Amino acid sequence: MHWHTSRYVIDLSRPRVMGIVNITPDSFSDGGRHGDTRSAMAHCEQLLREGADILDLGGESSRPGAEALPLEEELARVLPVLREAVRLGVPVSIDTYKIEVMRAALDAGADIVNDIYALRSPGAEAVVAGHPRCGVCLMHMQGEPKSMQAAPHYDDVVTEVRDFLQARAAALRERGVAGERIVLDPGYGFGKSVGHNFELLRRQRELLGAGYPLLAGWSRKSWLGAVTGRAVNERLAASVAAALAAVERGARIVRVHDVAATVDALKVWAHAGLPWS
Repeated sequence: MHWHTSRYVIDLSRPRVMGIVNITPDSFSDGGRHGDTRSAMAHCEQLLREGADILDLGGESSRPGAEALPLEEELARVLPVLREAVRLGVPVSIDTYKIEVMRAALDAGADIVNDIYALRSPGAEAVVAGHPRCGVCLMHMQGEPKSMQAAPHYDDVVTEVRDFLQARAAALRERGVAGERIVLDPGYGFGKSVGHNFELLRRQRELLGAGYPLLAGWSRKSWLGAVTGRAVNERLAASVAAALAAVERGARIVRVHDVAATVDALKVWAHAGLPWS
């Protein structure tokens, strides 16, 4: 299995680690630590030394309760970093739902569009379909960041997430986007209760039926705090455990803050001969 992106074909025969680069003052975990180009690039380079396979750059926080960021401010945050990050020799993803940011990032050399709205914004499908090669990650979210955790409800969370993601992938395929360019993300923590998240994890293999690779993002999230009682800066062990559980249930990419620990855990898993899915 491979993920075809703008400049790279990513081999998914083993799990890949996507390192998070938040160029924001207000992300739930590390907001403000990498808010300028110099510190963000230093963080990118550190993640690569720790073993990251992909860098995911984002300029707008999608934490629960977050307000939308003005377009010009998001562009000003991400483009200077992106223009330098694409020289680092690894795939670079842009985490955005705004079509103008997608277009500018792809023009600047981004390899992947990672969209929490799964390209539902008007014109977003056309941006990706109009690019000859970029990869795309389609994520499930019930509601929007500002209100998504108010009262999430599902009759069957796994079935509803699966059907949504398959429909979004099918919409892209109808526009001529090759299946090899598409990855799906269940959207852990996006419009889901603690119970919904763990039900999705337990039954995650049911999302594999459409034939697309899965990306999972559990890193440092509040659901881990809910079961461990740990503050956000104390969730390393829980985050690594969740990443391994997601991989065991079929995820091919894990999106994480703590790259070194996750890479080490995956090395031990591989050397033990344990299955990826």
